[in-house]
Amino acid sequence: MHLLLSGIVGSVAYGLAGPDSDVDRIGVFAAPTVAFHGLHPPRESVVTTDPDLTLHECAKYARLALSGNPTATELMWLPEECYETRTEFGDRLIGIRAAFLSAPRVRDAYLGYASQQFRKLTTRDSSISGRRRSAKHARHLARLLHQGRVLYATGVLEIRLADPEWFRAFGERVAGGALAEAEELVAAAERDFARIRTPLPERPDEETVERWLLDVRAAHLPR
Repeated sequence: MHLLLSGIVGSVAYGLAGPDSDVDRIGVFAAPTVAFHGLHPPRESVVTTDPDLTLHECAKYARLALSGNPTATELMWLPEECYETRTEFGDRLIGIRAAFLSAPRVRDAYLGYASQQFRKLTTRDSSISGRRRSAKHARHLARLLHQGRVLYATGVLEIRLADPEWFRAFGERVAGGALAEAEELVAAAERDFARIRTPLPERPDEETVERWLLDVRAAHLPR
């Protein structure tokens, strides 16, 4: 495994971390190219919980990012201080991050993941731990909708939130019973996506992504 790019994502990167927040990391690695021709191809992902770390092999990572997956996409847009591993291929990946973007996939991915958070809110319980979970789901719902709209409108993914206190307060209100506020936030985002004139293309630039991936494969052949 050759780690190409990794960094701290999640609440720490967004500016939403609290005293009890986990530190989430994600990275991209390249498996040896010849390994794909054996009986047992290399694993596409490695996930651990101690520490919280998700690593994707570069082809799987490219597919996730091309689909608009928010967690995969944010690795290429992190603040400088959140990166922990940067190689030449990692820097090249950051340099082509716009190639992964497309209007339909950004809209569908961010609205889709936000809707998942909303569904979790509708099944919340009233215990203290349940309220904490609800506040977390509500924060992430609002964060996904905000980031998705900004990315759709500008072509730039905002990772570090300008006003994290608003998201914390929103989470507490929803956890306290203001589910209608969360429902309206989703509806407003759907209206915004429908009216925004986006600079994003209809399809991602797969040719540029493919060049990067093939260069990675060539670099990891035996000498």
